[in-house]
Amino acid sequence: MIFGKAIGGFIGLLVGGIPGLIVGVFVGHAFDRGLVQTLRFGSPENLEQIKASFFETTFLLAGHLAKADGQISRQEIDHTERLFVQMGLSSEQRQRAIELFRRGSTSELEVEATVNAFLQTCGPQRQLQQTMLLFLISLALADQVIEPAEHAALVRIATLMGLGVPQLEQLLRMAQAQEHFHGKAGYAAQPGTSLEDAYEALGVKSRVNDRDLKRAYRKLMSENHPDKLIAQGVPEDMVKLATERSQEIQAAYEMIRKNRGNKR
Repeated sequence: MIFGKAIGGFIGLLVGGIPGLIVGVFVGHAFDRGLVQTLRFGSPENLEQIKASFFETTFLLAGHLAKADGQISRQEIDHTERLFVQMGLSSEQRQRAIELFRRGSTSELEVEATVNAFLQTCGPQRQLQQTMLLFLISLALADQVIEPAEHAALVRIATLMGLGVPQLEQLLRMAQAQEHFHGKAGYAAQPGTSLEDAYEALGVKSRVNDRDLKRAYRKLMSENHPDKLIAQGVPEDMVKLATERSQEIQAAYEMIRKNRGNKR
Protein backbone atom coordinates (compact mmCIF):
# COMPACT_ATOMS: atom_id res chain seq x y z
CA MET A 1 0.00 0.00 0.00
CA ILE A 2 1.54 3.33 -1.10
CA PHE A 3 -1.30 5.80 -0.43
CA GLY A 4 0.33 7.30 2.67
CA LYS A 5 3.82 7.42 1.17
CA ALA A 6 2.54 9.18 -1.97
CA ILE A 7 0.56 11.82 -0.04
CA GLY A 8 3.27 12.29 2.58
CA GLY A 9 5.98 12.63 -0.05
CA PHE A 10 3.96 15.12 -2.09
CA ILE A 11 3.21 17.34 0.93
CA GLY A 12 6.82 17.08 2.10
CA LEU A 13 8.09 18.12 -1.34
CA LEU A 14 5.84 21.17 -1.37
CA VAL A 15 6.83 22.25 2.12
CA GLY A 16 10.51 21.36 2.30
CA GLY A 17 11.79 20.36 -1.10
CA ILE A 18 13.85 17.18 -1.41
CA PRO A 19 14.53 16.87 2.37
CA GLY A 20 10.80 17.33 2.97
CA LEU A 21 10.06 14.66 0.36
CA ILE A 22 12.22 12.15 2.20
CA VAL A 23 10.65 12.94 5.58
CA GLY A 24 7.17 12.83 4.06
CA VAL A 25 7.78 9.39 2.55
CA PHE A 26 8.91 8.02 5.92
CA VAL A 27 5.86 9.49 7.69
CA GLY A 28 3.58 8.17 4.96
CA HIS A 29 5.13 4.72 5.25
CA ALA A 30 4.29 4.65 8.97
CA PHE A 31 0.73 5.66 8.13
CA ASP A 32 0.43 2.89 5.54
CA ARG A 33 1.62 0.29 8.06
CA GLY A 34 -0.91 1.49 10.62
CA LEU A 35 -3.69 1.44 8.04
CA VAL A 36 -2.86 -2.12 7.00
CA GLN A 37 -2.91 -3.24 10.65
CA THR A 38 -6.26 -1.52 11.22
CA LEU A 39 -7.81 -3.15 8.15
CA ARG A 40 -6.46 -6.53 9.18
CA PHE A 41 -7.77 -6.12 12.72
CA GLY A 42 -11.27 -5.35 11.46
CA SER A 43 -11.48 -8.31 9.07
CA PRO A 44 -14.28 -10.84 9.79
CA GLU A 45 -11.74 -13.64 10.24
CA ASN A 46 -9.69 -11.71 12.77
CA LEU A 47 -12.76 -10.58 14.71
CA GLU A 48 -13.84 -14.19 15.10
CA GLN A 49 -10.41 -15.06 16.48
CA ILE A 50 -10.61 -12.15 18.89
CA LYS A 51 -14.08 -13.18 20.10
CA ALA A 52 -12.90 -16.75 20.73
CA SER A 53 -9.78 -15.51 22.54
CA PHE A 54 -11.80 -13.01 24.61
CA PHE A 55 -14.25 -15.70 25.74
CA GLU A 56 -11.54 -18.22 26.55
CA THR A 57 -9.24 -15.78 28.34
CA THR A 58 -12.06 -14.25 30.40
CA PHE A 59 -13.16 -17.55 31.92
CA LEU A 60 -9.63 -18.87 32.40
CA LEU A 61 -8.70 -15.74 34.34
CA ALA A 62 -12.06 -15.76 36.15
CA GLY A 63 -11.25 -19.22 37.49
CA HIS A 64 -7.77 -18.07 38.49
CA LEU A 65 -9.14 -15.01 40.26
CA ALA A 66 -11.85 -16.94 42.11
CA LYS A 67 -9.24 -19.38 43.42
CA ALA A 68 -6.68 -16.68 44.25
CA ASP A 69 -7.63 -16.47 47.93
CA GLY A 70 -7.44 -20.23 48.36
CA GLN A 71 -11.04 -21.23 47.80
CA ILE A 72 -13.91 -20.46 45.46
CA SER A 73 -16.72 -18.95 47.50
CA ARG A 74 -20.40 -19.74 47.13
CA GLN A 75 -20.97 -16.11 46.11
CA GLU A 76 -18.40 -16.39 43.32
CA ILE A 77 -20.02 -19.57 42.04
CA ASP A 78 -23.46 -17.95 42.15
CA HIS A 79 -22.13 -14.84 40.43
CA THR A 80 -20.59 -16.93 37.64
CA GLU A 81 -23.87 -18.80 37.24
CA ARG A 82 -25.69 -15.45 36.93
CA LEU A 83 -23.20 -14.44 34.25
CA PHE A 84 -24.10 -17.56 32.29
CA VAL A 85 -27.78 -16.67 32.52
CA GLN A 86 -27.25 -13.00 31.66
CA MET A 87 -25.12 -13.93 28.68
CA GLY A 88 -27.73 -16.39 27.43
CA LEU A 89 -25.13 -19.09 26.83
CA SER A 90 -26.14 -22.21 24.96
CA SER A 91 -25.61 -25.53 26.74
CA GLU A 92 -22.47 -26.06 24.67
CA GLN A 93 -21.10 -22.59 25.51
CA ARG A 94 -21.97 -23.10 29.16
CA GLN A 95 -20.02 -26.34 29.32
CA ARG A 96 -17.08 -24.69 27.60
CA ALA A 97 -17.15 -21.78 30.06
CA ILE A 98 -17.26 -24.17 33.05
CA GLU A 99 -14.37 -26.18 31.63
CA LEU A 100 -12.30 -23.01 31.17
CA PHE A 101 -13.21 -21.73 34.64
CA ARG A 102 -12.12 -25.01 36.24
CA ARG A 103 -8.91 -25.11 34.26
CA GLY A 104 -8.17 -21.53 35.29
CA SER A 105 -8.66 -22.39 38.96
CA THR A 106 -5.86 -24.97 38.91
CA SER A 107 -2.21 -24.29 39.66
CA GLU A 108 -1.37 -25.38 36.12
CA LEU A 109 -2.64 -22.14 34.58
CA GLU A 110 0.18 -19.94 33.31
CA VAL A 111 -1.27 -16.48 33.78
CA GLU A 112 1.42 -14.61 31.89
CA ALA A 113 1.20 -16.94 28.89
CA THR A 114 -2.60 -16.70 28.92
CA VAL A 115 -2.62 -12.90 28.93
CA ASN A 116 0.16 -12.68 26.34
CA ALA A 117 -1.74 -14.99 23.99
CA PHE A 118 -4.79 -12.75 24.30
CA LEU A 119 -2.74 -9.59 23.67
CA GLN A 120 -1.15 -11.22 20.64
CA THR A 121 -4.60 -11.90 19.19
CA CYS A 122 -6.38 -8.65 20.05
CA GLY A 123 -3.51 -6.29 19.30
CA PRO A 124 -3.24 -2.81 20.86
CA GLN A 125 -6.95 -2.48 21.57
CA ARG A 126 -6.96 -0.92 25.03
CA GLN A 127 -10.75 -0.96 25.31
CA LEU A 128 -10.85 -4.74 24.89
CA GLN A 129 -8.38 -5.19 27.73
CA GLN A 130 -10.28 -2.79 29.99
CA THR A 131 -13.59 -4.52 29.22
CA MET A 132 -12.15 -7.88 30.21
CA LEU A 133 -10.69 -6.41 33.38
CA LEU A 134 -14.14 -5.05 34.31
CA PHE A 135 -15.63 -8.54 33.97
CA LEU A 136 -12.97 -9.88 36.33
CA ILE A 137 -13.54 -7.03 38.78
CA SER A 138 -17.26 -7.83 38.88
CA LEU A 139 -16.36 -11.41 39.84
CA ALA A 140 -13.96 -10.24 42.56
CA LEU A 141 -16.75 -8.06 43.99
CA ALA A 142 -19.25 -10.92 44.04
CA ASP A 143 -18.78 -11.47 47.78
CA GLN A 144 -18.62 -7.68 48.42
CA VAL A 145 -15.00 -7.90 49.59
CA ILE A 146 -11.81 -8.06 47.54
CA GLU A 147 -9.32 -10.17 49.46
CA PRO A 148 -5.62 -9.20 49.34
CA ALA A 149 -4.84 -12.26 47.18
CA GLU A 150 -7.60 -11.32 44.74
CA HIS A 151 -6.35 -7.75 44.60
CA ALA A 152 -2.81 -8.98 43.93
CA ALA A 153 -4.10 -11.20 41.11
CA LEU A 154 -5.96 -8.26 39.56
CA VAL A 155 -2.85 -6.08 39.80
CA ARG A 156 -0.79 -8.77 38.09
CA ILE A 157 -3.32 -9.23 35.28
CA ALA A 158 -3.70 -5.47 34.77
CA THR A 159 0.07 -5.01 34.71
CA LEU A 160 0.50 -7.78 32.14
CA MET A 161 -2.12 -6.02 30.01
CA GLY A 162 -0.16 -2.78 30.25
CA LEU A 163 -2.71 -1.04 32.46
CA GLY A 164 -1.27 0.91 35.38
CA VAL A 165 -2.18 0.24 38.99
CA PRO A 166 -3.77 3.71 39.38
CA GLN A 167 -6.06 2.93 36.45
CA LEU A 168 -6.99 -0.42 38.01
CA GLU A 169 -7.76 1.25 41.34
CA GLN A 170 -10.05 3.75 39.62
CA LEU A 171 -11.87 0.95 37.79
CA LEU A 172 -12.32 -0.82 41.12
CA ARG A 173 -13.79 2.29 42.75
CA MET A 174 -16.08 2.92 39.80
CA ALA A 175 -17.30 -0.69 39.71
CA GLN A 176 -18.03 -0.68 43.43
CA ALA A 177 -19.95 2.58 43.11
CA GLN A 178 -21.87 1.42 40.04
CA GLU A 179 -23.24 -1.53 42.02
CA HIS A 180 -25.21 1.01 44.09
CA PHE A 181 -27.36 1.63 41.00
CA HIS A 182 -28.41 -1.94 40.26
CA GLY A 183 -31.10 -3.64 42.27
CA LYS A 184 -33.68 -6.38 41.87
CA ALA A 185 -36.28 -3.83 40.78
CA GLY A 186 -34.08 -2.30 38.08
CA TYR A 187 -31.48 0.39 37.58
CA ALA A 188 -31.75 3.23 40.08
CA ALA A 189 -30.04 4.49 43.21
CA GLN A 190 -30.42 1.82 45.88
CA PRO A 191 -31.19 2.61 49.54
CA GLY A 192 -28.18 4.17 51.22
CA THR A 193 -26.64 5.39 47.97
CA SER A 194 -24.99 8.80 48.32
CA LEU A 195 -24.38 11.51 45.77
CA GLU A 196 -20.67 10.79 46.19
CA ASP A 197 -21.34 7.23 45.01
CA ALA A 198 -22.85 8.66 41.82
CA TYR A 199 -19.78 10.78 41.12
CA GLU A 200 -17.51 7.82 41.86
CA ALA A 201 -19.52 5.65 39.46
CA LEU A 202 -18.66 8.08 36.68
CA GLY A 203 -15.05 8.38 37.74
CA VAL A 204 -15.23 12.13 38.47
CA LYS A 205 -14.98 14.41 41.49
CA SER A 206 -18.02 16.19 42.92
CA ARG A 207 -16.49 19.55 42.00
CA VAL A 208 -16.51 18.70 38.29
CA ASN A 209 -18.24 21.29 36.11
CA ASP A 210 -21.31 20.42 34.05
CA ARG A 211 -19.42 20.28 30.75
CA ASP A 212 -16.77 17.86 32.00
CA LEU A 213 -19.39 15.82 33.81
CA LYS A 214 -21.34 15.34 30.59
CA ARG A 215 -18.13 14.55 28.72
CA ALA A 216 -17.21 11.83 31.25
CA TYR A 217 -20.73 10.39 31.07
CA ARG A 218 -20.76 10.30 27.27
CA LYS A 219 -17.28 8.73 27.18
CA LEU A 220 -18.38 5.90 29.47
CA MET A 221 -21.58 5.35 27.50
CA SER A 222 -19.58 5.25 24.27
CA GLU A 223 -17.07 2.77 25.70
CA ASN A 224 -19.90 0.43 26.70
CA HIS A 225 -21.99 0.84 23.54
CA PRO A 226 -22.91 -2.62 22.17
CA ASP A 227 -22.12 -1.85 18.52
CA LYS A 228 -18.69 -0.46 19.40
CA LEU A 229 -17.78 -3.43 21.59
CA ILE A 230 -18.93 -5.95 18.99
CA ALA A 231 -16.90 -4.14 16.32
CA GLN A 232 -13.82 -4.46 18.56
CA GLY A 233 -14.28 -8.19 19.00
CA VAL A 234 -16.15 -8.55 22.32
CA PRO A 235 -18.43 -11.64 22.01
CA GLU A 236 -22.08 -10.65 21.63
CA ASP A 237 -23.00 -12.75 24.67
CA MET A 238 -20.67 -10.68 26.83
CA VAL A 239 -21.87 -7.38 25.39
CA LYS A 240 -25.08 -7.89 27.37
CA LEU A 241 -23.10 -7.37 30.56
CA ALA A 242 -21.66 -4.11 29.26
CA THR A 243 -25.20 -2.99 28.48
CA GLU A 244 -26.08 -3.45 32.13
CA ARG A 245 -23.09 -1.33 33.10
CA SER A 246 -24.38 1.42 30.79
CA GLN A 247 -27.69 1.42 32.62
CA GLU A 248 -25.93 1.74 35.97
CA ILE A 249 -23.88 4.64 34.62
CA GLN A 250 -27.00 6.32 33.29
CA ALA A 251 -28.76 5.95 36.65
CA ALA A 252 -25.78 7.53 38.42
CA TYR A 253 -25.71 10.41 35.94
CA GLU A 254 -29.45 11.03 36.38
CA MET A 255 -28.99 11.22 40.15
CA ILE A 256 -26.30 13.89 39.73
CA ARG A 257 -28.27 15.76 37.08
CA LYS A 258 -31.35 15.98 39.27
CA ASN A 259 -29.26 17.20 42.19
CA ARG A 260 -27.85 19.95 39.96
CA GLY A 261 -31.29 21.22 39.03
CA ASN A 262 -32.17 19.00 36.05
CA LYS A 263 -29.49 20.58 33.89
CA ARG A 264 -28.40 18.64 30.85
